[in-house]
Amino acid sequence: MSKAIIVLAGGLSARFGQDKCLKKLTGKPLVLHVLDRVEGVAEEKIIVVGSNDQRNELSGVLRQRAEVVVDKQGDHSPLIGALTGFETAKAEHALLLPCDAAFVSADIVSLLLDLCQGRSAVIPRWPDGKIEPLQAAYHVKSAAHATRKALEEGKRDMLSMIAQLQGIRYVSTLVLQQYDDSLRTFFNINTVDDWNRAESMLKRIR
Repeated sequence: MSKAIIVLAGGLSARFGQDKCLKKLTGKPLVLHVLDRVEGVAEEKIIVVGSNDQRNELSGVLRQRAEVVVDKQGDHSPLIGALTGFETAKAEHALLLPCDAAFVSADIVSLLLDLCQGRSAVIPRWPDGKIEPLQAAYHVKSAAHATRKALEEGKRDMLSMIAQLQGIRYVSTLVLQQYDDSLRTFFNINTVDDWNRAESMLKRIR
């Protein structure tokens, strides 16, 4: 089963106040924290950005560690970024990630991709029913088709795409705690306070 990691880095980072993808967290660009943590999980790595300027800047930092592509419609929505990634991927299955998942668990990512064999998607789900569509595995062709259908209906959110899929497997976060007991894998850096917390967490790990 061929696998890809698709990192969405084309958002406007409105709550953070600046583009955070290349901002250095404990001395290393944020996106490199993500790539380092999933090293070896998939043969193909794709980073979706929002502009040519961002692609050029990111390409210089990555040094060919991943393919960098620009959002096809340039509206900075996760769904458009996901479609761009799905249409770029050569692999059969892909794991979506946001560029600010600095603590993503390679064990969980690997598990989700492995479970995706024969499924349209494998999505983590919390006990309250909330799901994690941006840390989930997808059958690439099925997800691309579902994304186009959602967009044709004028919808631009991930849940509308997921509603178009058949054969989804949901994995409880209670199960995933066996691989990451504090579930830091789902910690996203959305605000300056989150950034400061992430720095503290990384310093404790060292």
